[in-house]
Amino acid sequence: MKEDIHPKYYKATVQCACGNQFETGSTVEEIKVEICSKCHPFFTGKQKLVDSAGRVERFRRKYAKFNKKAQGEEGTKK
Repeated sequence: MKEDIHPKYYKATVQCACGNQFETGSTVEEIKVEICSKCHPFFTGKQKLVDSAGRVERFRRKYAKFNKKAQGEEGTKK
């Protein structure tokens, strides 16, 4: 490695708003974050699931008239 071109690497302390702290490597000595793996809903199991079935049903209702029209044209062609 060339001398004096790389940033100084520290053993950084990460502090979360929930009070959790852990150490990692970084170019800054202290890192403050709002959310970490101890308080994030995905990791704590308190995640809310999005109902994608409702979106699919809304799509099918919206485009059902196009399917009916296409089926009606196919029936007249025979």
